[in-house]
Amino acid sequence: MADPETKNNRQRGVTAESPETLTDRAYRKLEEMIVTLQLMPGDVLSEQALSRELGIGRTPIREALQRLAREGLVVILPRKGILVSETNPRKQLLVLEARREIERLLSRAGALRRTEEQAGRLLAIADGMERAAAENDDIAFMRLDQELNGLVAESAHNEYASRAMGLLHGLSRRFWYVHYRQTADMPLCARLHAVQARAIAQGNPEGAAEAVDQLVDYTETFTRETLTSDLPR
Repeated sequence: MADPETKNNRQRGVTAESPETLTDRAYRKLEEMIVTLQLMPGDVLSEQALSRELGIGRTPIREALQRLAREGLVVILPRKGILVSETNPRKQLLVLEARREIERLLSRAGALRRTEEQAGRLLAIADGMERAAAENDDIAFMRLDQELNGLVAESAHNEYASRAMGLLHGLSRRFWYVHYRQTADMPLCARLHAVQARAIAQGNPEGAAEAVDQLVDYTETFTRETLTSDLPR
């Protein structure tokens, strides 16, 4: 029987032919800790403490933090320290403006270029996201969301668009997790992601692009409602 880490790797498509590096592992764990608020905005991070907590050497931790800095989830201040970045609803609308166009491109390309194996994984993620929403399991939902993001990028075979999208997803995921209990509808959000995943799996580029528009339309509405709810009463 496979151990839990091996099972998780298989679910993310990490195999013996494409092993997860220590830097990848450190990045995955730290990204989840930041996105799900185990590490809060404004927290000061220590490479040494993170290395000890995760059981991963300081060099992979440092490389993972540099990647997270490029994605805007941490801020590295020379000679001062590393901080988890703050969230900003108004800037989130700019993130969504860019995300719509890039994610449409990736989803269309993914629908045209995905393999049968990738199609099967996309369908499994769609089912899993709806199940997680029905069970109100936000951590499972967030993990599946990250898997979907990676698989869409992998299916598209466009490294430039994938790299650009990587700069936006972490910020979107954390913003949603911070505010979803206040104004979001997780079952609806799961269904919209599932429609996108199934359209790509079915090789339907126009349907995939339309699904992205519906998802980002909903996310923009959610973001604007968050802005409104934050106003003083």
